[in-house]
Amino acid sequence: MTTPPTILPFRDRFDAGRRLAPQLSGYAGRPDVLVLGLPRGGVPVAYEVAKALGAPLDVFLVRKLGVPGYEELAMGAVATGGVRVLNEPVARGLGIGADVIDTAAAREEQELARRELLYRGDAPPLEIQGHVVILVDDGLATGSTMHAAIRALRAMGPTGIVVAAPVGAPEACAQLRDEAEEVICAIAPPAFRAVGRWYEDFSQTTDEDVRQLLARATPTGHAV
Repeated sequence: MTTPPTILPFRDRFDAGRRLAPQLSGYAGRPDVLVLGLPRGGVPVAYEVAKALGAPLDVFLVRKLGVPGYEELAMGAVATGGVRVLNEPVARGLGIGADVIDTAAAREEQELARRELLYRGDAPPLEIQGHVVILVDDGLATGSTMHAAIRALRAMGPTGIVVAAPVGAPEACAQLRDEAEEVICAIAPPAFRAVGRWYEDFSQTTDEDVRQLLARATPTGHAV
């Protein structure tokens, strides 16, 4: 007896974005809505969402500040717009001094500046304050990057944050509901394992891919 082939939910990130967009249809056509993709893999997904909703598209660059020697543990984050947030319980609990945090922040801010220039050139980021932001990634495994993005984004004054992803680990999706006004995980399979498992094509999104997608998206959210 032959085993039937496994059918994966998404062909690629663009397909995932097109299939995620209907779950966000309540935000379509609203002038106060922005779609922000987390580079790099979240940007193709966000591109399709923004196109479907008729919303402006931008990237939201965020870099975790990892604890030295335990880089997956975030002691804070830096983000687009010069925002820095500190995970005070972690920093205080581990006795991490301000000099260590400043050194890590300076290193990550350099990388943010490089990517900002590469992706946008001289164009300024979209105004966050007073807008509902749909924050999109290609999947949520631990959710740690999305947690950092939400904390940084809060400091910029949005009226609301909606987290959206085509696929996510159930526990990651659940935890994010404590931080965002709405969390939409199109699928949250119990046997999650890894984001890439749920895509037929999970090849790397390049910096040039991100730059081109931003260039193709007009301020009204419609592709040119």
